[in-house]
Amino acid sequence: MTTLEERQQVITLVKEATASGARQDAACAVLGLSVRTLQRWQDGETVGTDQRPLRQYEPPHKLTEAERAELLAVANSEAFGHLPPSQIVPRLADQGCYLASESTFYRVLKAANQLAHRRSERTAQSHGKPRAVCATAPNQVYSWDITYLPAAIRGQFFYLYLFLDIFSRKIVGWQVYAEENSVLASEILRDLCDREGVQPHQVILHSDNGGPMKGATMLATLQALGVMPSFSRPAVSNDNPYSESLFKTLKYRPAYPLKPFADLAAARQWVTGLVNWYNHEHRHSAIRFVTPAQRHAGLDRTLLEQRQTVYETARARHPQRWRGPIRNWEKIQVVHLNPNQTAAKVNDPKEEKTETKKAA
Repeated sequence: MTTLEERQQVITLVKEATASGARQDAACAVLGLSVRTLQRWQDGETVGTDQRPLRQYEPPHKLTEAERAELLAVANSEAFGHLPPSQIVPRLADQGCYLASESTFYRVLKAANQLAHRRSERTAQSHGKPRAVCATAPNQVYSWDITYLPAAIRGQFFYLYLFLDIFSRKIVGWQVYAEENSVLASEILRDLCDREGVQPHQVILHSDNGGPMKGATMLATLQALGVMPSFSRPAVSNDNPYSESLFKTLKYRPAYPLKPFADLAAARQWVTGLVNWYNHEHRHSAIRFVTPAQRHAGLDRTLLEQRQTVYETARARHPQRWRGPIRNWEKIQVVHLNPNQTAAKVNDPKEEKTETKKAA
């Protein structure tokens, strides 16, 4: 917003420039001003008084400082300190007292930073992103979670506990129970560490903030086994992406039952076949389409080298059908969990389609 002195100075500069032979529109362009605006200033329409509001408007009925202080004192009193203005104003009216409107109460309290959390409740807590971890081999980082399986009785469920190795994507531990608690999860974890030969301080176990994950028994088991815990932020499913993705893969399969499970034995039987398919038959896209069991056992390097040879042979036999390099069959060396934004994007777990299109 230009002041009166600035406008008068602009008019003088333009007059001097035009007197020296410059064109008025060119002089205005140099100053970043339109010719029409200059003409209004020269005609005296707005050179003397700015038609835009320059002053801060204060309503004549504005509360005085004493009245604002009284309003805040009442709002913070023992009788009303825990109530919002929508509750304070009617109660004051019942007592034959009127200090200000409800909107004024809100406005004054907001200006004093006293509007939020007036009740005796814990204020919102800030939670930082879980620390970034990565796995370069099996049995370094596990992810686990619990999902519901429908039961025959409406409103009841069975609970599928799944432990996943994020490097190989293999389901390394699972069980179906009729309830969820940290004791049952601890039993699966102990059995898992025994079968996989996990040593103290070897594995990081990531999970969300559910009750079974942070129960006293589970935390004690983690400490006894030397397993390092890692937790997601509350209500942030993206912090535990591998377990969430696994559950979607399992439940969106065509073989997923359309009817609820009759009993616990039926649920366990179905999950047994499901885990066998996932670990030994399913070619996982994020690990170059080898099975999780092959990658967990270290067999994926040989398989990927064989595929590389097959593709190179095919290109040598018909080079005219290839416009560029062959498909990328290199082994994924590193898998990240909750990586930092600055982390290198080398060997990202997401499959990248590098095979070029063949000639039409």
